Amino acid sequence: MQTSELLKKVRRIEIRTRGITRQLFSGEYHSAFKGRGMAFSEVREYQEGDEIRTIDWNVTARFGHPYVKVFEEERELSVIIAVDVSASGLFGTAKQSKKDLAIEIAAVLAFSAISNNDKAGLLLFSDDIELFVPPRKGKSHILRIIRDMVEHTPKRTRTNIGGSLRYLTNAIKKKCIVFVVSDFLDTEFEKALRIASQKHDVVAVNLQDHTEWQLPKVGLLDVIDPETQSNAVIDTSDAAVRKQWKKWWHQHSAHVTQTFQKCGVDSIDLDTNRPWTRELMRFFKKRESRR
Repeated sequence: MQTSELLKKVRRIEIRTRGITRQLFSGEYHSAFKGRGMAFSEVREYQEGDEIRTIDWNVTARFGHPYVKVFEEERELSVIIAVDVSASGLFGTAKQSKKDLAIEIAAVLAFSAISNNDKAGLLLFSDDIELFVPPRKGKSHILRIIRDMVEHTPKRTRTNIGGSLRYLTNAIKKKCIVFVVSDFLDTEFEKALRIASQKHDVVAVNLQDHTEWQLPKVGLLDVIDPETQSNAVIDTSDAAVRKQWKKWWHQHSAHVTQTFQKCGVDSIDLDTNRPWTRELMRFFKKRESRR
């Protein structure tokens, strides 16, 4: 991609995602994710309804009437957006591919982070670690993250979610929020996900395309696995074939969902064929209600 085309695409994504963040998600993001703890802010005079345990007895003794300590939440968080760049992300039968959806979601999460004075970082992974951008603040840093996602050409085609989670667990020492943006077409990542979720606040953003679970009735269909390049011809006019395909997909989806639940990981299911802002808003509000 030429530099001028790259800049135009980054700018389009910036305008769209910053607008969505400003209109919908800034306050919800703040409410959904806790800070690192409570920090002392100031001392003020006691007011009716204040808890007795917050009284500062030293100041109270000095002035002869009660004063209380006021604490505020330490807001600064680090957010890591781990994006699966394996070849299955190129699939999409609606307005956009899973890769395009992943870039939009990642950009909104990054802008939400910096609008709340948090740091944002990026991890791109396939079956190897392709790129890691440490968390930082600032608009220029977020534009760099978007640019890196847009212009990155994956070196490999397959997926290793477990390997990426192990990398994050070892590389990031302090607790952070980790959004794993993937279609989760992988196996053997449960152990790594459980370990990562014990250290970090992990959220799985599960990307799907409706055609993956509902085969269209279009006759003979030549299907190629973009990660392995293996191919097969499927007769989609056969009702039994479509039923078997749908059964397998539901089993896979149920297994992935159960894995998230067993590991104590929150998840969001997003489809390339449906507006995703409502689902993300619902997720933030659900998180907020549990605080």
